[in-house]
Parts: sequence; structure tokens; C-alpha cells
Amino acid sequence: MFKYETHLHTAEASACASAKGAEQARRYKDEGYDGIFVTDHFFNGNSTVHHEMPWKDMVERYCSGYEHAKEEGDRIGLKVFFGIEYTYGGADILVYGLDKQWLLDNPDCDRDFFDFQRKAKAAGALLIHAHPFREADYLREIRLLPQWVDGVEVYNSGNYKDAFNDRALWYAKEFGFRMTAGTDNHHLTVDSARLCGIQSEVELLSAADYKKAFFEDKISPIYPLKKLDG
Repeated sequence: MFKYETHLHTAEASACASAKGAEQARRYKDEGYDGIFVTDHFFNGNSTVHHEMPWKDMVERYCSGYEHAKEEGDRIGLKVFFGIEYTYGGADILVYGLDKQWLLDNPDCDRDFFDFQRKAKAAGALLIHAHPFREADYLREIRLLPQWVDGVEVYNSGNYKDAFNDRALWYAKEFGFRMTAGTDNHHLTVDSARLCGIQSEVELLSAADYKKAFFEDKISPIYPLKKLDG
């Protein structure tokens, strides 16, 4: 089985992160992972990118964390894939299968989730609802989008109560969604026992491979050694 982190942030693009892309790559290599997906907060989330910048400059800044992680991953033998955490109201959606060129070709795609979703799906993207039942001061509502996503993140180490993950698992089972897990890692200080992600029966060489393995039921959630309330 191959092990991958599906939900990870870098300080270059996510304002709430302290770990840089290259640091994250080295950490996960040391932890025995085969690969990571960098899913920085998009422009409609807690991003370091300023909207007064030209779109091209926004995209360049946004992709820098991934690119630094990819460069380091290539050097040390860790697969690094590009992803997005797209925010719509109280919902955070992990998007896999797009790239920098797609973002450059779709200016202002941060403004309308449903238009973004339509175009992203047309481009072959996979959309996963992250931590759907998280409660926090910065969240005004819980928003579910069962018609607009492909799966549910049923365990997220960034939650502070296991109840939020239990509800996500219930939601996935209730709607028949395939399931993933992710650490939602922003910092190098995250306890190794809290790390999670997915395991795959096949090696992933691209985000397209992840989508294929996902729909062929060849991936499953990895749960952390130490639960949130434990």
C-alpha cells in the first residue's frame, strides 16, 4: 500500500500556515509518506494573496508553495501534487486535477463556486468536501453540497472534536459518498501521531491517478494513531 497526505498547507500561500512547502515535503518524506497533495487556501479563503494584484501575479504567488514543495520532493524522492482548497460560505472543497495553467486560463474563478465547479469538472477535477461539520469562530454556518462534490473527508486532524469527524462519516454513509482523510497540516509542530491521509493500492503518479483510484475504490482513509479527544 502507498501512503499520501491529501490536505496540506504552506506558508507561501496560506495565511494561517507556518510551514513552507519545502519543509512540508521533507517532513512527510521523513514520516514515510509516498506523496503529498498541497491544498493551499484559495483566494476566497485565508490566503496570503492580495486581490489588488494582477491575476497572473496572484496565480504565481498562490502556486509558489506547491512549486517549492515539488522542487524539494523531486530532490528527495517524494511525489508532490497540486491541489486547491476552495471556500464557498461555510464549505471548504478540496480540488484535485487542476494546475497553474488552468488557473491562468480562468481568471476570477474564485468568485462563483458553481461556475468554478462546472468548469473544474469539465477539466477532469475531483472535488472532496473537507471537514463538512467543523465548528469554529470563523465559520458562520455548516453548508452541505451533496450534488456538487464527489466525496467526503471523513477524518480531519485539524478538527478539535472527534464529533465533527463522526458526523462527516455519518454524512458520507448517508449519501453513499466515497471517503478520504487528511491532516489539514499547517505547521511542522503537528504531532506525528495526528498525521493521517489515504492509502492506495496503486502508486499515484498524478492527480488523475488519484481520481481513477478513488472511483475504482482503490483508496481508503488512514486514521491517525492518536485521536483528537484521546
